[in-house]
Amino acid sequence: MNSNSALRIRILLSLLSIWTIVLFAKLYYVQVVKGDEYVKEADSQYSRPEDATFDRGSIFFESKNKDRISAATIKEGYNLIMNPKLVENPTSTYEALSQYIKIDKEYFFSKASKKNDQYEELVKRVDRNLGITIGELKIPGINVYKESWRVYPAGKLASQTIGFVGFDNDNEYKGRYGLERVYNSILDRNNGSLNINFFAELFSNIKGDDSLFQGKNKRGDIITTIDPTIQVELENILKSTIDEWKSDSIGGIIMDPQNGEIYAMATLPTFDPNNLKEISDLSVLSNHLVEDVYEMGSILKPLTIAAGIDKGVIKRDSTYDDTGFLLLNGKRISNFDGKARGRVSMQEILNQSLNIGAATVALKVGSEDFIRYFTSFGLGERTGIDQPNEQKGQIKNLSSGREIEQATASYGQGIALSPIATIRAMSILANGGFLIRPHIVKEINYTDGTVEKIDAGTPVPVIKKETTEEVTKMLVEVVDTALRKGEVKMDRYSIAAKTGTAQIADETNGGDYSDRYLHSFFGYFPAYSPRFIIFLYHKYPKGAQYASETLTNPFIELAKFLIAYYEIPPDRGEF
Repeated sequence: MNSNSALRIRILLSLLSIWTIVLFAKLYYVQVVKGDEYVKEADSQYSRPEDATFDRGSIFFESKNKDRISAATIKEGYNLIMNPKLVENPTSTYEALSQYIKIDKEYFFSKASKKNDQYEELVKRVDRNLGITIGELKIPGINVYKESWRVYPAGKLASQTIGFVGFDNDNEYKGRYGLERVYNSILDRNNGSLNINFFAELFSNIKGDDSLFQGKNKRGDIITTIDPTIQVELENILKSTIDEWKSDSIGGIIMDPQNGEIYAMATLPTFDPNNLKEISDLSVLSNHLVEDVYEMGSILKPLTIAAGIDKGVIKRDSTYDDTGFLLLNGKRISNFDGKARGRVSMQEILNQSLNIGAATVALKVGSEDFIRYFTSFGLGERTGIDQPNEQKGQIKNLSSGREIEQATASYGQGIALSPIATIRAMSILANGGFLIRPHIVKEINYTDGTVEKIDAGTPVPVIKKETTEEVTKMLVEVVDTALRKGEVKMDRYSIAAKTGTAQIADETNGGDYSDRYLHSFFGYFPAYSPRFIIFLYHKYPKGAQYASETLTNPFIELAKFLIAYYEIPPDRGEF
């Protein structure tokens, strides 16, 4: 080995020795001299989770002036967290925070005592400005991090229709009820699961199918047909009605009978989607206007009359002999009071709500054609409304081949319908004989800038226009002369309406309760060119037997409100 090679080796060894010394010195500095400081910094980083990135499309109400009001949107704020290992003085820390935000003292100190933990949540969803202020205080062991979450600015307003987001059985955060569920594929913008919270515990056992609206793999906001001013008025009137009559439940729908646009729909009791922890009865989450079926009673009599007129077996001025009762297939049916009326007109079937009259017409129509008419009115199918869990009407009794089932169905007993199916069927009388599709969303604004107008489908003709004109005249006569003996007649506006009272089935003992009723009411106006159709019902009101007693005033209040709100011109009298 020459002298140059030996020199190079000595130089390399020297450099290696120096590098080794520097490395050990650095390790000593990090682990010993600065060890505690770096541990604290690591702990601090650990206790600051990544900012939440939850996002979701918005849902909007739309007023008559086309103003859009948020029904569901995203709010941004902060979560307040603690790293107990870094809290030097819990008392002073608590006092410092208490100047800005209210925290239960016992709760705070229980969190601060967990010295082996590095992450404890103190307050969720702190207002954005307050969160920034607390973060800037730089209190040892206290941090804030951004979070976004779903909020419903209107609170309880239309809550069953709007729905909410929550965790499903697969720990997926998605729409669970109402429009949130139906249009989940359009509103969702996250494609992933979030950390589980109380939603998962509360709603993990609620089963349901996937979103009904699959969309086009695009994301957007949805615009509803619901007018918030009308929705508020409907809910206020329902609230005063249920308070007055102590009903078990109550509901209502206001719709355009020409195209199926729903201006308002609500049931009570209801809930606030911003405060789901307060819910004690999960049944309030469901939209009972769509998900439940009821025997509707006498409001179906106009449909029976329509079938008879349309087939040509009766005319508006036809008469029949009302004997007060009929014996069919060994069963006895009777008028509500059991009394005979003698020779009376078709008009009196509606004026006096005569069961025997409706049954007589149904038998004249004949079993096969009566089934055909009631089926064409959509009574045994889903309407297709954009709400989840819609139930079909139960009309299989009509296929029994027995006259008794045909007769009882003619006045709304023995068959059960959802409120949404009922108002759709009644719209046939208001719109000239067409079956329409009720719907709540009118437009989708996609994030790519495109706009989709929702197609409600082509109305299907089911009876002749002349038929509906005749039945409408009869229903106007009901309001002008028979309903409350004509005291609610409006001199300048024609209103077509009918009440219904049905006994409630006793699911425990079978048969029907003798003292429990479902009251229903439908009406449309102006009668000969209707802008609105209203359906109201309530279950087991106390202190009144007939729907005319409990639902006439609420209907008239709503009619007067809508006439004034939309400035509808009079259609009769001097104007």
